[in-house]
Amino acid sequence: MNRAAALDTPPYAPDRVADCYAFLMPDLPAPARFNGDPLRRSACLAELALRAQAFAPHDGVHATPIPKLRLIRACGESPLTHVMYEPALCLLAQGRKQLLVGDGRVEYDTAHHVVAAHHIPVAGQIVDASPQRPYLCVWIDLDPAVLASLLLDGGTAAPAAQLRTTVPRGIYAAHTSEQLLDAVLRLCRLLDTPQHIAQLAPLVQREIMYWLLAADDGWKLAQLVTPGTQSQRIGLAIDWLRRHYRQPLDMDDVARAGHMSRSSLDAHFKAVTRMSPLQYQKQLRLLEARRMLLSEAVSAEQAAHSVGYQSASQFNREYARAFGKSPARDARELRAG
Repeated sequence: MNRAAALDTPPYAPDRVADCYAFLMPDLPAPARFNGDPLRRSACLAELALRAQAFAPHDGVHATPIPKLRLIRACGESPLTHVMYEPALCLLAQGRKQLLVGDGRVEYDTAHHVVAAHHIPVAGQIVDASPQRPYLCVWIDLDPAVLASLLLDGGTAAPAAQLRTTVPRGIYAAHTSEQLLDAVLRLCRLLDTPQHIAQLAPLVQREIMYWLLAADDGWKLAQLVTPGTQSQRIGLAIDWLRRHYRQPLDMDDVARAGHMSRSSLDAHFKAVTRMSPLQYQKQLRLLEARRMLLSEAVSAEQAAHSVGYQSASQFNREYARAFGKSPARDARELRAG
């Protein structure tokens, strides 16, 4: 072969390189192999896992010196657990989790993160974790004011037509870009230099939110803080329900809070939350009652009355349907566990 021909021949075949990575790193999620340098991505995840384990030494949710940053660790798979997801980014360094949201399902792993754009009740279950490779989650609260500021600055907003005609779920999974993973890792590195947190953490958190908005599906998050979108209006309705969940539900009040008609509320509320306003209110009541039973040592009847139930028997039925056991038994097992 002459020199000119040799120069025209690629030094390697991309598909062969991908096959080598698949052989050498079979646990590396497939999407990551084709998103930039998979070796660098694997190294970033490994470092993120080490840092998460250092600051989350045992199972549970761990606050950190960085505001809005929490680390979650679990050394085993978990049963379905009912919780309220607040607006946040959930990015995994290790493990896999699934969420049941109304009648829908959302799954994420080290190649995919989850964004909660609204306060959404979910049933979550860790489906991949062990003492050797614990589930490790980086939880970063999202700041609507920063998101709005980024959109006003330009460069991240989706077309207005797309923002206004499509109503996305209030919680969704997306591929984790190298830029986002790198920014999250740099935020966690600041835990080693607490003297720099006050000045640098807000900048890195702003960058993280920028990458979320700049992604192909960033318009889903942008809807939350874009006035006039259906998602933003549903957010207003959700805020009203969270403040008034103890009161008897009046759909006209909820619709007025969201600046929409009853028919629009019914259609778009379920599109965002995967449940009706009545189902959402019930979830709020039951989650708050469960919290009271665990932390305030009240009776089931007291908890039921406190969250707005007029009938203790109805409360017991709906509680058992939601959590699989009676309030008293559930409280005993939660305290024992």
